[in-house]
Amino acid sequence: MSVIGEERVRGGVFREISAEDEETQPTEIQSLCMNCYEDGNTRLLLTKIPFFREIIISSFTCPHCHWTNTEIQSAGRIQEQGVSYNLKIKCKEDMNREVVKTDSATTRIPELDFEIPAFTQKGSLSTIEGLLDRAVAGLEQEQPIRRATDPEVANKIDQFIQRLKKLKVMEEEFTLIIDDPSGNSFIENPCAPQKDQALSVSYYKRTPEQNASLGINDAEPEPEDKPANDLDTMRNEVLVFNTNCPECNAPASTNMKLVQIPHFKEVIIMATNCDSCGHRTNEVKSGGATEELGTKITLHLTDSSDMSRDLLKSETCSVLIPEIEFELGMGALGGKFTTLEGLLKDIKELVVMKNPFICGDSSTTETAEKLEQFGKKIDQIIAGEMDVHIILDDPAGNSYLQNVYAPDPDPEMKIEKYTRTFEQNEDLGLNDMKTEDYGEVQS
Repeated sequence: MSVIGEERVRGGVFREISAEDEETQPTEIQSLCMNCYEDGNTRLLLTKIPFFREIIISSFTCPHCHWTNTEIQSAGRIQEQGVSYNLKIKCKEDMNREVVKTDSATTRIPELDFEIPAFTQKGSLSTIEGLLDRAVAGLEQEQPIRRATDPEVANKIDQFIQRLKKLKVMEEEFTLIIDDPSGNSFIENPCAPQKDQALSVSYYKRTPEQNASLGINDAEPEPEDKPANDLDTMRNEVLVFNTNCPECNAPASTNMKLVQIPHFKEVIIMATNCDSCGHRTNEVKSGGATEELGTKITLHLTDSSDMSRDLLKSETCSVLIPEIEFELGMGALGGKFTTLEGLLKDIKELVVMKNPFICGDSSTTETAEKLEQFGKKIDQIIAGEMDVHIILDDPAGNSYLQNVYAPDPDPEMKIEKYTRTFEQNEDLGLNDMKTEDYGEVQS
């Protein structure tokens, strides 16, 4: 507490980087240089990427041997799911994309059969070009020793280094894959708020081996003699359990209740309120199983009164607005039970107000103007000044948009059921799920 300062704690330990905010200045501490074993200086900056999450940036400099080292660590908790980024790099502009890579992430370039395993590098905040420079520097580090002890291996590595350098100057297209089971890595989308055609993001459930590598113990199974939950009691009660605030990590409580949505199904609503920093969050999860068919809901907005329609967006639902070429992918914003106006305001806050690439050194005039225009279009949609369609595409079939004409059909809303593709089942983890023959007793 004495190092960070009482005022800084009151304003939040992790603050957005701002030239006008004196509290965002780094903290300097004296530490040992692992190169010459003299005293050096480490500078720590606790900040947050608004479009992402909190990070700790550290930079070490030794005044004696001039050795330097920088690294980044995620200050947030390990996410519920792992994340995999697949980026097709086609031009030099792609080399400037910013990348957050944690130490638990695996980096691959399939065209070179090249892989940087997890936990072999410290986390970094860099660009695609910076990742390649770091890989080249790592391979060149032991080359003098290899040339003396094993010239053949050294020659092969020299050839491989030349191939990496050719990728850096874009002599050929290549694919970059970052797979992080902790879910804390990130690749910039310069096309925001539009979908990035060159970048695909997928989320997955960690294996027991990945949980073990991250130091996570799998949940213990419930005792067999534990009585079953009484659903009638759960419907009438609000359950409270202890947790930690996702913003400041202080102890907080989460309220959970089972709610029946008319003309739909039961859902679980969870709300967290932090007394320390005032942060509030809510999340909705389906109370039932994954539906046999996916659901696509298309609403034609004809009046500003449509903004008051109740809406349930599950964590597997994508949101599309074709008229402004906008797509919000599966997993973004999480599950929400709100109104249509509330969803649009959350989209504007996520894409425009909390986007780190419109401020500081990462900003460009073109990107800032593009996002500003997008924010104005969202305001026009909320005010009923634009004729657009809102599409909720949920392959799990667990999303809902209120029909104000119920039980009669809504003339402005179209609900389509469709069969999921193999890739959608893969994203939902259904291809590897066994649901048959569990009741058979072996003789």
